[in-house]
Amino acid sequence: MRDVYHEVLDSIGRTLIEMTGLVGAAMGRATAALLEADLQVAESVISADDAVDALQHDLDARALDLLARQQPVAGDLRTIITSLRMSADIERMGDLARHIAKVARLRYPEIAIPEDLRDSIKRMGEIAVDLAQKTAEIIEGRDVDVARELPEDDDAMDELHRLLFGALLDKKDEYSIETAIDVTLIGRYYERFADHAVSVAQRLVFLVTGEHD
Repeated sequence: MRDVYHEVLDSIGRTLIEMTGLVGAAMGRATAALLEADLQVAESVISADDAVDALQHDLDARALDLLARQQPVAGDLRTIITSLRMSADIERMGDLARHIAKVARLRYPEIAIPEDLRDSIKRMGEIAVDLAQKTAEIIEGRDVDVARELPEDDDAMDELHRLLFGALLDKKDEYSIETAIDVTLIGRYYERFADHAVSVAQRLVFLVTGEHD
């Protein structure tokens, strides 16, 4: 029974890694759909989010079953509770990628982002994908040092978000209301995606050390 218990516990970690890989890939495709007005890619991101949701539901069910049947204590209890919170963060990252894809779909066949802002959005997408990849590596390796470095990457996203909003204000008379709303929301989606990645990293630090940074 203990072997089965630990196998289920290990499987929860593997599911977290799988979910993180999926949301990172989704964000990469969502950014491409947004910048290229690619309806097919946008639709694929939107439909693929169901797989992330299913993984979260399955992970949560396994975690709750362990809590009910095994009554874990100490480190195992911390692992299960923290994994539940991490899965919620990662699922939300997937939702944010889907939101970006929905903007691309809504404005098709037009490109939702004005030409002068596309480089900023492209860079935000690259940072988001990189954050997701690092998050998966942090979970897999339980690397506290790298986890503590992730907020620095988030700082770069925050700076781009500020610059994007500043550009909107500077040229507010040049953009339609629809464009201003789209860009404002999209910038927020990328910024929140990064925030959730940092949250996962912080939870990993707590999982390993038992202490909050």
